[in-house]
Amino acid sequence: MNTDQLINRLASDVPPVRPHAVGRRLTTGVVVGAIVSFAIILATIGTRPDLGLAMRGFSFWMKWAYTLSLSGIAIYATARLARPDPGSLRGLWLIAIPVALLAAIGALELVRTPPGDWLAMWLGHSWSKCPWLVLGLAMPIFIGLLWSFRQLAPTRLRAAGAAAGLAAGAFAATVYCLHCPEVSAIFVLTWYSLGILLAASLGALLGPKLLRW
Repeated sequence: MNTDQLINRLASDVPPVRPHAVGRRLTTGVVVGAIVSFAIILATIGTRPDLGLAMRGFSFWMKWAYTLSLSGIAIYATARLARPDPGSLRGLWLIAIPVALLAAIGALELVRTPPGDWLAMWLGHSWSKCPWLVLGLAMPIFIGLLWSFRQLAPTRLRAAGAAAGLAAGAFAATVYCLHCPEVSAIFVLTWYSLGILLAASLGALLGPKLLRW
């Protein structure tokens, strides 16, 4: 049997892959993980009592715009890296846009706030626990993404793990918004981003071990 015959024999019983199979599988992992994260919030720290009122204000949607933007870009990178040949990831530069926009809003806040209040605005009431809560809430989503990878074929394992961690952290931050009472852009830019980066770093660390196939 020559090489061409061997390839044809191996490929003869391979079922066709359904369109958008990667996207559907990743979406399932994220949605199930996010539901678990939301259930954890309900069972532990609870949603903010004025959530309905908060959703009418700018600050809530500012936070969601930031976290959902990061989520979308991160899940795009995760979907690319879930393939054996991820191709170009040049689109990742887009992640700088929500970061820059939030930084601009934060700069405007500082201009309008007396310097004596800057530290209080930056630290808020929950700076010491916010990143760790985001990281903790990211774990069910990260596990969901690990489940998604079980039928995929990543080759750049550290990068795929980092992208999955980034996506998990960003989606977890989106869920955390339902609890978080902070309203400052500079708070979100610092402490939300730190929690998301912690999740991405953990994903990069675990990727080569957990995504090997």
